[in-house]
Amino acid sequence: MLHSALINVMVKAARRAGRGLKRDLGEIENLQVSLKGPANFVSLADKRAEQMLYEDLTKARPGYGFLGEEGGTREGADKSNTWIVDPLDGTTNFLHGIPQFAISIGLQREGVIVAGVIYNPANDELYIAERGKGAFLNDTRLRVAGRKRLNECVIACGLPHIGRGDHELSRREMTEMQNRVAGLRRFGAASLDLAFVAAGRLDGYWERNLQPWDIAAGLIMVREAGGIVSGIDGHDNALETGHVVCGNETIQHELVKILKPL
Repeated sequence: MLHSALINVMVKAARRAGRGLKRDLGEIENLQVSLKGPANFVSLADKRAEQMLYEDLTKARPGYGFLGEEGGTREGADKSNTWIVDPLDGTTNFLHGIPQFAISIGLQREGVIVAGVIYNPANDELYIAERGKGAFLNDTRLRVAGRKRLNECVIACGLPHIGRGDHELSRREMTEMQNRVAGLRRFGAASLDLAFVAAGRLDGYWERNLQPWDIAAGLIMVREAGGIVSGIDGHDNALETGHVVCGNETIQHELVKILKPL
């Protein structure tokens, strides 16, 4: 399948960085790990992947800005375009040998995400999306699931852990959802949760207190697969608030109705 030059740049960068992550996953016991905060680990693999992505993306598109989880904001001469990158979304999964992690690359242009790539090197699943051109998994077109009733839906969520998030609010949300849905799932990598919604594997997903690099690529993935993405209020910008709710039009609306009053 032919892709645009922009997508080709993003895919090439993701695959090169992914080779190192896949190799390190196989030697997990040898990784040197430092603590960024309580239960929030970062490995040398994470830092190496981000540097690779920065080098490849900057070489291909000189002047674009770069926002990465590890290195923060690096200003570019071109103020209209910014790469938003998570070199290893699902770090805790990765460090425990759980193959649910991904490289996430989004391109923001004039404040709008116009392209996204999410790549899981453990199983070689490559998700791509470009504004107005649809979303794909390994060249297969994606559409969000069509279920309309929450009691038939499997919904993913985030769970706060030690030192992060509102645990009491999370318990209230979980209680409300458990009484209404067919199943809840917590996979530990926001980019892949969004990609799974785009692929119809999940009917919906919500999580609070995320960073732009967690969700930038996933937002366009869901939208280009026909889904709706917002913040908890239903009309706010998830990229700005850090809170995300998504699904098909009906399910996203139902999730917002439950979550907004809590």
